[in-house]
Amino acid sequence: MTEAFETHPPAIRRWHEIAAARDPAGLDELLADEIVFVSPVVHTPQRGKPIAKAYLSAALAVLGENLRYVGFWRADMSAVLEFVALIDGIEVNGVDIIGWNAEHRIVSFKVMARPLKGIEVLRAKMAERLEATRRG
Repeated sequence: MTEAFETHPPAIRRWHEIAAARDPAGLDELLADEIVFVSPVVHTPQRGKPIAKAYLSAALAVLGENLRYVGFWRADMSAVLEFVALIDGIEVNGVDIIGWNAEHRIVSFKVMARPLKGIEVLRAKMAERLEATRRG
């Protein structure tokens, strides 16, 4: 972890560790039970730890080693992380807008991404991954 990450709030440091390791095992401890996940392709917010964990686990698998965080902005109890990832040769650029509670557990996670072609590839890969997870 770089020095810059060491100065980030605990919830963001932990998210960076999980993302870098691409290991969703730490999500149970990091996500609040009442988390709301907002996807760039699903029109309704996804509520609760099980569904948020499924989406974030799938994202870690789909984005994998290609995920790089390139920007960070912070407000009180929230932060915006800008990311870049390469999926099937298409660069996807976006932001994760993350909010946390006093216990440093994530209570909101909103993803916004661009360009449209990148979102289409991301949606297809995420759908495949989520379906494979559902089948067990």
